[in-house]
Amino acid sequence: LAVSDMLVSISNLAEMLFMLLLEHGVLVMRPSIVRHMDSVIDTLICSSVVSSLSFLGVIAVDRYITIFYALRYHSIMTLQRAVVTMASIWLASTVSSTVLIAYYRSNTVLLCLIGFFLFMLVLMLVLYIHMFALARHHLHSISSQQKPPTAHRGGSLKGAVTLTILLGVFFICWGPFFFHLILIVTCPTNPFCTCFFSYFNLFLILIICNSVIDPLIYAF
Repeated sequence: LAVSDMLVSISNLAEMLFMLLLEHGVLVMRPSIVRHMDSVIDTLICSSVVSSLSFLGVIAVDRYITIFYALRYHSIMTLQRAVVTMASIWLASTVSSTVLIAYYRSNTVLLCLIGFFLFMLVLMLVLYIHMFALARHHLHSISSQQKPPTAHRGGSLKGAVTLTILLGVFFICWGPFFFHLILIVTCPTNPFCTCFFSYFNLFLILIICNSVIDPLIYAF
């Protein structure tokens, strides 16, 4: 996740520098080479974004297995399976991103990207809420055996805060960008949609901010 998020920031920075150098005449290249370079950088950005989303989902699945299959965790999530999972995500992200950039004008491609985001959002919501529900149940069982019961409220609050941070940051940072894609598909010429499109750079900044804080959130 950290490597993927670092690539999001680096690739966006590389594209920005590339465009600035071209605009100020520092870098002089043929239009065909510029288009090729732009496609390569866009593929890198898209690949890092898709892999970042994928790793967030995989982390949720891994935590779910840790909690609900604790005794079998080390037999389910072996080192080999972990390596295969990571390699598969990078490979799938690179291939899908190449296709996405090659056919980015197609509504079908945009719908696939939107569907992928919604799938990850629902997956994380279901898994984390289920884990939170189990944690609350355990805390309730523990506090009911104590006199006076004290642990339940504080533990539930901590769990709720953790859940809110994980899913809230995810939705705030990624939501506007994917809402932008939805509007491109549904109402590309509507005045409201056109106004919303003008904030595209802000949505990219939110994604970069998410890439900066994701490793911190998931570490702590």
